[in-house]
Amino acid sequence: MPKNIKTFCIIFISLFVIFLPTVILAGDYGLNETAGQAFIGNPQAREKDLQSGGIITSLPSAIGKFVGAGLAFIGVVFLVLMIYGGFVWMIARGNEQEVEKAKNLIEAAVIGLVIVMSAYAITAYIGGAIT
Repeated sequence: MPKNIKTFCIIFISLFVIFLPTVILAGDYGLNETAGQAFIGNPQAREKDLQSGGIITSLPSAIGKFVGAGLAFIGVVFLVLMIYGGFVWMIARGNEQEVEKAKNLIEAAVIGLVIVMSAYAITAYIGGAIT
């Protein structure tokens, strides 16, 4: 049986590697529309880029994006801590000390997530009021 599974995996991975580039190469990225335009020093192109949100135009906007990215990262850290706490609880096997440790970890992670979400909401509100 293991030989059949190994053969199946090798065939599946080989087909995946062979046919994946055809899906990727089928995409149309719209490069022909902008092929003849010179973007450096072209005011129309810069205006179009500003409208699509491609360029940070002011210091408060840059700071807001930086703070938002930092808060998102910290939120992910707290989410990972919550998952870790659940894992510790699952493998506690009735050990009250481990269960209590897991509960404290999950509680701290939930409090951290609430604080980060509140900070993000405040930052988004203040950032919207500034711009």
